[in-house]
Amino acid sequence: MGLLIVFLPVVSKLYLIGILAYFILKILATGTEQRPFQILMGCAYLVGADVFLRMTGGGFLWEISKYGVILFCAIGLLTTGASKKALPYYVYLFLLIPGILVAGFTQDVNTVIRKAIAFNLSGPVCLGIAALYCYNRKVSYKQMHSILLAMALPLVAMSAYLFWKTPDLREVIGGTGSNFATSGGFGPNQVATVLGIGMFVFAVRFFMRSPNLLLKSLNLIILGLISFRAIVTFSRGGVITAVVMILFFIAVYYWYSKPKQQKAVTKYLLLFFGMAILTWGFSSYQTNGFIDKRYANEDALGREKEDISTGRKQLIDFELKAFYANPILGVGVGKVKELRFEEENIQAASHNEMSRILSEHGMFGFLAFTILFITPLVLRLKNKYNLFFYSCFLFWFLTINHSSMRIAAPAFIYGLCLLNIQYETPRIPRK
Repeated sequence: MGLLIVFLPVVSKLYLIGILAYFILKILATGTEQRPFQILMGCAYLVGADVFLRMTGGGFLWEISKYGVILFCAIGLLTTGASKKALPYYVYLFLLIPGILVAGFTQDVNTVIRKAIAFNLSGPVCLGIAALYCYNRKVSYKQMHSILLAMALPLVAMSAYLFWKTPDLREVIGGTGSNFATSGGFGPNQVATVLGIGMFVFAVRFFMRSPNLLLKSLNLIILGLISFRAIVTFSRGGVITAVVMILFFIAVYYWYSKPKQQKAVTKYLLLFFGMAILTWGFSSYQTNGFIDKRYANEDALGREKEDISTGRKQLIDFELKAFYANPILGVGVGKVKELRFEEENIQAASHNEMSRILSEHGMFGFLAFTILFITPLVLRLKNKYNLFFYSCFLFWFLTINHSSMRIAAPAFIYGLCLLNIQYETPRIPRK
């Protein structure tokens, strides 16, 4: 699919139409018992294809993946309902409304309020709807792996596309800044973020879903290739987040494994870290050592950079000042970007969802974020058997701190940490 879109760009639009048509028909044709699984599969595939569709011009609407996730989950909520204990997420969605009203009363003459709200609230609303649908919803262990794989498959196509579009990295890399040329001409931060998801999924499949040497080798090779493409975007946030997700998954998996499995995990770790070292070494060679300087926070000449946050600190400081000036209701949805341009002549969107929700929603935003942070942790105390809980929760938290909610991934993956995974138990025959 990736190579097909390289040579026939129009296929990208057909790809999106195919995804939506296939999963809508699949969801509606499936009985209520299996419908939740199909809905989660559809959401996962859309999330995996999100940045690839944007990169290749396949989306008819910029936020189409978020709208698709909302649509699929809404179908599920209308037909199979939500948990009665998901009340915190109804409250969360309600807390977003005052910010919309404030934005309506304070809009600038040049602002299209509908677009401003859609752009800034599509992510938070997508998260709320996904959380409502996923809260304590039962899926089998096998189904959970299928959902993760559905999210990773479009990323294989995306990686193939990137390999073809930038065959010689040495020609396009001349510094340590985030590189659009190695990211298919699209935002390196978002590309690295979704490729980080692919790294995590194929790491999981290497340890848990590879019963023979052939599958182990295949998953390890795909992991290495996707990791390489993520690293050479020169965007650190997505890669570091993926590494944290993988380390937490390995720790949890090892902790819950039996002694025999723990020995196997230890043996596979040697192969895993061997591939990691090989991938990093190849990335360093292909980038003439610039990638080493990037992660050491150095410029092309090897001098240490003053700001490790690459300008994000200034954006956060401005948003916190806006919150201090308007602590109750905030400045309104989408207004902080306008204020930044008026006062500092800087046209930049927020990179941090925490400071943005505070500045635009005030104390209502503070309460909304508190609900998002605490509710999964409380659920975890009651149900400790979701092996992927910490990985999914940390992906959401780390991603909204370096990339806000520009893409659908943090919203949907937050929902995954709320699932109730059912493990198959062997039947005991009666005499």
